[in-house]
Amino acid sequence: MPDRSPWKPNRPLFIGLAGGSGSGKTTIAAEVVDRLDGRVSLLHHDAYYRNLPHLSFEERTRVNYDHPSSLETELLVEHLESLRTGLAIEHPVYDFAQHLRAGETIRIEPAPVVVIEGILVLAEPELRSELDLKIFVDTDPDIRLARRLERDISERGRSVDSVLNQYFATVRPMHLEFVDPSRRYADLIIPEGYNPAAVATVVELIRSRLG
Repeated sequence: MPDRSPWKPNRPLFIGLAGGSGSGKTTIAAEVVDRLDGRVSLLHHDAYYRNLPHLSFEERTRVNYDHPSSLETELLVEHLESLRTGLAIEHPVYDFAQHLRAGETIRIEPAPVVVIEGILVLAEPELRSELDLKIFVDTDPDIRLARRLERDISERGRSVDSVLNQYFATVRPMHLEFVDPSRRYADLIIPEGYNPAAVATVVELIRSRLG
């Protein structure tokens, strides 16, 4: 059984960073990693989308990727337990253009701090129970949609129509059902997306716990 006792200085500090799609989670996580000078390993929950090669591309585009069942969270939990015991993991790489897991993985070494970011990080009880610090990034829906449009068009080869159709069909309903209610579990809420003062507070809090 994994050790889920309160955090102690002799084991990794696990931090969950959640919030809606386009809320600024990835930017905040990257800054935390940068400020803590290599003492942080970063895991992305959306890299753990279930691999569905048996489905055609068209069938894969119709999967609800905003529902908790679309993620192999059980594998992520296994990886966290490995990192907790000092073992490296093979972090999946996901091809968002093809809706498939890539053949390669990224080796993640144990570190004093492990940040796990994703929209459903606080919505999954099994994952949530692994976390020592839970953070929710709260950003206006219009801003999140604009960021999602820009990202999916420029980075994932999507059309405006496909992004908007997905947003209203699954992203927004799943946000209201799963993501937004998960804020109740947060120890800290960062308002208005990227907030330098809040990020500085998070970094200092981590430093104080690390000694």
